[in-house]
Amino acid sequence: MLDVITSAIDDRSARGIAGAVSRLVMSGALPPGTRLPTVRELATELGISPTTVSQAWRTLARAGVISPRGRAGTFVLAGPPASAEPRRYRRITRSPGRLPHDYSTGTPDVALLPDLAPVLARVASGGNLTASYLDDPVLPALEKALRARWPFPPAALTVVDGALDALDRVTGVLVGFGSRVLVENPCFPPLLDLLEAVGAEVVALPLDDEGIQPDALRAALGAVSPAGAAYRAVASSPGGTAASTGATGPAGAAPVALYLQPRAHNPAGVSMSPRRAGALAELLAGSGVTVIEDDHVGDVAAAAPVSLGAHLPEATVHIRSFSKSHGPDLRLAAVGGVESVVNGLVSRRMLGPGWSSRLLQAVLAELLDDDDTERTLTRAREVYASRRERMTAALAARGVRAQAADGINLWMEVEDEQVALVSLAARGIGAAPGTPFEAAPLGVAHLRVTVGLIPDDDIDDVARLLTEAAHG
Repeated sequence: MLDVITSAIDDRSARGIAGAVSRLVMSGALPPGTRLPTVRELATELGISPTTVSQAWRTLARAGVISPRGRAGTFVLAGPPASAEPRRYRRITRSPGRLPHDYSTGTPDVALLPDLAPVLARVASGGNLTASYLDDPVLPALEKALRARWPFPPAALTVVDGALDALDRVTGVLVGFGSRVLVENPCFPPLLDLLEAVGAEVVALPLDDEGIQPDALRAALGAVSPAGAAYRAVASSPGGTAASTGATGPAGAAPVALYLQPRAHNPAGVSMSPRRAGALAELLAGSGVTVIEDDHVGDVAAAAPVSLGAHLPEATVHIRSFSKSHGPDLRLAAVGGVESVVNGLVSRRMLGPGWSSRLLQAVLAELLDDDDTERTLTRAREVYASRRERMTAALAARGVRAQAADGINLWMEVEDEQVALVSLAARGIGAAPGTPFEAAPLGVAHLRVTVGLIPDDDIDDVARLLTEAAHG
């Protein structure tokens, strides 16, 4: 057993040892009940301090992977319990409703959403949509509409209760404790909370104006180092200066998943270019990594749909949300792609909610085929684009660096995050702190501002206040 453990350890730091052992547990190489070597035995074999091994054992014990039993030894448990404390998510949702002008929420402008009343009336006139719990989870009319709009032919497709529900369920199929996953930096805070809850090791990949930087992905995929060395990911603000960070964990373990937002990245506003999608797909081909795409803005994004699934359909799961385009209360997102992942998700849901409301599915199917809705979405795209362009221009004229290439959010640099938040709050304005979005330190403080919520007549005044806050 000692040989099994030592051969799996590429990084002899406490974090590296804990990650290697947790992966052995999840793979079954160290089954429940296995007695682990003593701290001194493993330290001697690796040629390191017993203190380092003790730190690794404490980490694994806190995670519920192993159980120290005094003189009897230390044993592998059945599996780690998940902690679901959304600490990052709580930080960016702390102020909603408490300030007169709250631009921290990341939610769409209600005035730019389609009118659901006539569609609800049409759907209601059709009576009950299902008479059995055993009907298919997706209405045929909705599945047909979704497949016609999908950026690649999905092997399987289903509908769940929003983008976060989709991310949670796809992660449950693919990611286990100790699994290494790749994410964008900056990244959506609830995703980082989710990956922390399942015990994944996160590798942060920087963005530029076209998406994930290929060199960073290449390094992450090839980050197998000699024993004792550590992989250092590169983290940067999109379009900014790169800075290295050791916060991404040890080298040696192959990643199992790559999470990305193909359009209107939250918070950076980046939309992946078709050229970049092709470059990333070329690097990922044959790697064993499953790509998980969160197309959260959908039909109000300015960029056309783009997906690595056009190149790697056998390794891509695409999530399409309709909350920001058609209405948050629809609570619907579609998941399509790798058949084993989607079918695994559907099977697991049978032991929980079973299906997403077919009444809401019928409403969405109507909306996707409604001319008035399409006109509303066209107007929303135009208004959001105008607000982004006006605000970024106003800030640039005042010497503030900010970006909002697509979507409803603006990502702006500030001298001091907390000072900027307090300054804005004193003027009745809410913004989200940038730190929860950092998968690894960016080296520059930021705020996320939901520029899509700022009325046209207020943009100049808000730009002035944002400038004052940015400069401390």
